[in-house]
Amino acid sequence: MNRFFTLLILLLATAVAAPADTLSLEQCQEAASRNYPVIKQYDLIARSRDAELSNIARGWLPQVTVGAQATYQSDVVSWPEQMRSMLVSMNMEFKGLRKDQYRVGVDINQWIYDGGEIGSRKELARRSSDVDIRQTEVTLYTIRDRVNELYFGVLLLNDRLALNADLHRLLAASEEKLSSLVEYGAAAEGDYSLVKAERLSCEQQQAALESSREAMLAMLSLFCGSEVTGVVKPDVPTVSNNLFNRPELNLFEAQRQLVDAREHALDAALRPKFSLFAHGYYGYPGYNMFEDMVSHRWSLNGMVGVKMTWNIGALYTRNNDKARLELQRRTIDTNREVFRFNNDLEQVRLRRDIELYHNLMSSDDEIIALRASVRRAAESRLDHGIIDATDLIAELNNEHAARVQRSTHELEWLKQQYSLQIARNN
Repeated sequence: MNRFFTLLILLLATAVAAPADTLSLEQCQEAASRNYPVIKQYDLIARSRDAELSNIARGWLPQVTVGAQATYQSDVVSWPEQMRSMLVSMNMEFKGLRKDQYRVGVDINQWIYDGGEIGSRKELARRSSDVDIRQTEVTLYTIRDRVNELYFGVLLLNDRLALNADLHRLLAASEEKLSSLVEYGAAAEGDYSLVKAERLSCEQQQAALESSREAMLAMLSLFCGSEVTGVVKPDVPTVSNNLFNRPELNLFEAQRQLVDAREHALDAALRPKFSLFAHGYYGYPGYNMFEDMVSHRWSLNGMVGVKMTWNIGALYTRNNDKARLELQRRTIDTNREVFRFNNDLEQVRLRRDIELYHNLMSSDDEIIALRASVRRAAESRLDHGIIDATDLIAELNNEHAARVQRSTHELEWLKQQYSLQIARNN
């Protein structure tokens, strides 16, 4: 039975160490970036921008307004009393304008020069879209850290499973020896039971580690959008000190360009605008008021011309608007400085951790060799009945802990280098 469990755990450890289908860290990062739901925002942002630009461009089309009105006035234009008396004496009767008036008409306006307003609105739409895109890039970039945590978590569990399988093998071998010694009366039954209990506990630990690994692989698979059955230990990355290209910097630059576009829009709002216009209506009264005072009939009327408009009211708030935009620029610059400062702090911490784990690794191998030597000596003394099983288990656990520590230091050393690569984006 012991041999069966030992073989089973060794097979599990082998499967963990070399899974049939594995993904590299780079492949997981790329898959996660493609699968993360926020990736859909790129298409939504582009479509929204194109629709807005199309609507703004239609501002150059003739603007047509159709309207109708019916009114009743308290008074209307009429002849002076002297003029009315004179007309009556000449047997000429003028009815005068009616107080109820009606018209159905259309107004057409075509910009000749809009002061650059339509162009500035287009630029605002583009810059706003750029900010949304850069923000999406920042959001996507943050999942690299989350993928790293899961990926190296699986690697750590892989090593723990393999080390736990080695510990189980040693315990099973000692249990088998003690079983033979108990049969010949050369060892106590309690020692055999103690080693057996430790071996069963090791099997429980193996099952718990395997369950944790499967859960972490399931989360990694969810990020990648496809089943991830295994991972491989990545090579040591190359981190350049000359390149720093985080997407947050592009976001800050896009935000600054948006503020510049808003300032250009303020300038456009202050310029005069010229347009052609046409106005026509059918109703009563028309433009020929004298004719309409004689006969109360509806007529067609029209007018065309050139119009200039200049909204000098924009001057009232111009200084405050410019001051507000300047504050926005300073806020963006401050946020960029804060980000770079925090990122520099993070890089210092990561470099110190890399150095720390590298130094720890230099002594881990020696510690493992010493612990293994002590453990082998303990096994030899147990064979001769010099020490009990409690001392042997203590040495086995000490060696196991040293190997786990070595594995943890190595993976943390590697992981921090990839974290430094992400911090610099190079």
